[in-house]
Amino acid sequence: MKYRHRVLGLLFLLAVITYVDRVCISVAGSAMQEDLGVPAERWGWVLGAFALSYGLFEVPSGSLGDRVGPRRVLTRIVVWWSAFTALTGAVSGFWQLVTTRFLFGAGEAGAFPNVAATIARWFPATERAGAQGFVWMASRVGGAIAPLLVIPLQQVCGWRMTFVLFGAVGVAWAAWWWLWFRDEPHEKHGISPAERAEIGDFAGHTHHGLPWREVGRHANLWWLMLMYLLYNWNAFFYLSWLHTFLEKGRGFDKADLVAWSWLPFVFGGMANLLGGVVSDRLVRRVGLKWGRRAVAVSGLGCAAVFTGATLLTDDKFLTVLFLAIGFAGSDFMLPVAWAVCLDVGGRHAGAVSGAMNMAGQTGSFLTSVAFGYIVAAAGSWDAPLVPMALTSLAAALSWLAIDPTRPLVGRSDAAAGVT
Repeated sequence: MKYRHRVLGLLFLLAVITYVDRVCISVAGSAMQEDLGVPAERWGWVLGAFALSYGLFEVPSGSLGDRVGPRRVLTRIVVWWSAFTALTGAVSGFWQLVTTRFLFGAGEAGAFPNVAATIARWFPATERAGAQGFVWMASRVGGAIAPLLVIPLQQVCGWRMTFVLFGAVGVAWAAWWWLWFRDEPHEKHGISPAERAEIGDFAGHTHHGLPWREVGRHANLWWLMLMYLLYNWNAFFYLSWLHTFLEKGRGFDKADLVAWSWLPFVFGGMANLLGGVVSDRLVRRVGLKWGRRAVAVSGLGCAAVFTGATLLTDDKFLTVLFLAIGFAGSDFMLPVAWAVCLDVGGRHAGAVSGAMNMAGQTGSFLTSVAFGYIVAAAGSWDAPLVPMALTSLAAALSWLAIDPTRPLVGRSDAAAGVT
């Protein structure tokens, strides 16, 4: 097995653990709300606290990975978030929970920008969307297995101990990463000259920071950030409110959640893998611009249609099916968005992807908080689906202004080889 594929295997496990830890609070949400006495509109602030801090610290953590390498930064990130995952099980009230989730988000910030920086260093340009798709598929595996793990564990040892157990798993991954991984292919003992030649010369990166004044003049970056904010308004629902929506909006019980709530994440995982592979193949056939755009526009358009279709049914199975297809649509786009950060960011992939994800987490925060208030104001659990569908449509149209052939600084690796 090639060494870069072993690196990808570790990133796969990281993404699984990340999303199990994130989705855990959605699955445990009803029990936590009852134990701690938190109503729906205040629960949105619990969910939003993570998204807010995660967004605020994305750029610093992504930039730090560009400068000192993802080995050290990802180790720090995973140990930090694992500690606050465990501490979530010790809270006794609303404000303690909000504070813990805020610190959890601050610690996890930069995880995926540093994954992107790792892929930029270890994979050639024509394999990056596929590698991103594989990692994002893993995140959906984490989301899919979360209810299968959390609900039985809750029944045996309660929701508090569930968070402690998941925190321990993250610490184990961090130790493995620190001991085995190296920032650059040429630093890793045993990698062959042939594989180093396949990867290319990205290993000779510099440690200069991203020139934000120069980059800020590029409309490309602002459109990318706007698109990701709009995308996350829809997508973060699946990580925050999905299980509560199914229970309170469609009458699911715990058995129904175990039976069906994993379906959107399985669809999303397959779509992530497919979107990355299709985009890389289209890039080789029709060029970088439309090889990225075509996948993104079609995926987000599908998300808008099927999120809207969920409004038209009260049937439990059709609700989950429509949401699953909608999530698959947005996830078909996801590896393309992160690959474009590598396309236009080049050596600054961590900082650029951090900026995009910072904007995205603004959307995550807004939808987390707004969801509960919309339900309370409208008296309907369906009402928040309307802005979710509209923001997906707007995100799809935003891609028509994003050009992956235009690097933000100098000449990107991808644009140098594929136009």
